[in-house]
Amino acid sequence: MDIVSVAGGYEKMFWNYVNRDPLDYYFFIVDWTQRRERTKIFLAIEGEEVLGALLIYADYIVQFRGSREAVRNLLEYANLEKVELQAPSDCEDIVCQKYKPHVKQDMVLMCLNRGEEHIHVVETPARLSVGDAEEVAALMRRCDPEWWGEITGEQLKQRWESLFWLGIKLEAKLVSVGNTRFVDFASNIGVVATDEHYRSRGYATSIVSALVQEILKRSPIALIHVIADNAPAVRAYSKVGFKPYKIYLSIRS
Repeated sequence: MDIVSVAGGYEKMFWNYVNRDPLDYYFFIVDWTQRRERTKIFLAIEGEEVLGALLIYADYIVQFRGSREAVRNLLEYANLEKVELQAPSDCEDIVCQKYKPHVKQDMVLMCLNRGEEHIHVVETPARLSVGDAEEVAALMRRCDPEWWGEITGEQLKQRWESLFWLGIKLEAKLVSVGNTRFVDFASNIGVVATDEHYRSRGYATSIVSALVQEILKRSPIALIHVIADNAPAVRAYSKVGFKPYKIYLSIRS
């Protein structure tokens, strides 16, 4: 088995491979087409056959796809101290030999096709501006300090214009937010966060519903990722029409 860089003349092979299941390889496609300067992709090949792939974005976000043997070989090319990593569930033992997880979870990719949406809006979200970045970051840190504990308003401002943010404010206080990045073949909802004192009121469902409406104006498919044991989130997304598509191992080292 050989490991090759897509940038080394293997782009045609890469596209033939990922286009067999674009949703499974969503971030491989998006990062390679939109953020190539910060993206590295390696393929595990035997002859003309691709057996697996490795994505490294910004030197810490890492994704593996493919067979156990392919992932084992690709791991040699992911020599990073700190990672936010996603891999096939059956590769947990291989991945965790190299990266001792600080956080380990099952991540579910859910998808919704145009025409399958069930819109539920109890409070109409509003478009947020870059001036809301500090408040958004503070809400994200409160909602999930394990995943978003280090996020800052300045970090959000740097990529604000590439994302579409919606929020719900009550008496000028931001209580629920969500975002997406519009992509022609499918758009992923990247953040959904609701203040713990305002949960179970339908606000997250309203945010997701409004984002789905915006996505389906531009893309035929909406995507969202959710931790498998986050039952309230799974219920909210299912209510809007999302269905499970794939399950991955997700870790932070």
